[in-house]
Amino acid sequence: MTAPDSDPPARPPRRMLLQACVNGARDAVEHPWLSADASVVADDAARAVVAGAHEVHVHPKDEAGRDSLAADDVARWVAAVRSASPGVPVGVTTGAWAASDVERRLAAIEAWTELPDHASVNWHEAGADEVAALLLRRGVAVEAGLWDAAGFEVWKRSPVRGQCLRVLIELPDEPTDVLRDHAEGMIAHVQLEEPDLPILLHGEEGSTWPVFDLAVEFGLASRIGLEDTLLLLDGTTAPGNAALVRAAVARMRGV
Repeated sequence: MTAPDSDPPARPPRRMLLQACVNGARDAVEHPWLSADASVVADDAARAVVAGAHEVHVHPKDEAGRDSLAADDVARWVAAVRSASPGVPVGVTTGAWAASDVERRLAAIEAWTELPDHASVNWHEAGADEVAALLLRRGVAVEAGLWDAAGFEVWKRSPVRGQCLRVLIELPDEPTDVLRDHAEGMIAHVQLEEPDLPILLHGEEGSTWPVFDLAVEFGLASRIGLEDTLLLLDGTTAPGNAALVRAAVARMRGV
């Protein structure tokens, strides 16, 4: 996506929000802390908060370790994270891979009893407007997930666009030399539509740390955790989310 004619992203006069994305849709065999046990992941999330994370983004799992939007699973996982990290905002996924049918997804969210503070909605997925509107009616803030130009165009036309808590711009695992142009293009387009809406910029796998550095440079929120990468900056496997957060905080401080 090419950036429209505009000034480069400006550093806002506020602290850089850091979110810990503690598990994601990864299989539990990929890392010892990627457990199907909510209490295990919640304990690791609490360590990430102590290390400097301001929020936790978690993917609730069913008993088999698969991402789930079922009310019982969401309640168990959100309650576990809140118990381990009192007062820390907790967000969850609404990804279509957890419930591919839009009506099933809406029914699952309608049945939630332990409401998260916010939930991410991927605007390239079918039913994004309906999912976001239901979350807002239920008092759950919405993070608008934009992965590509197609998702941006759908979000741009969304009647709930301006009601989102923030926009999540996720850059794919692509060569470092194209990440800056990609990031600046997406950021500029979002700011053109909603100049006051906060942006959280993050990558995945190989783009994670380069994009994190761009977020620091631009003064945007970002996230780090085992959902996005299993690796520290030196290429070694991170012992847990706290180690990733500590490395991210050091980058934020310019260490």
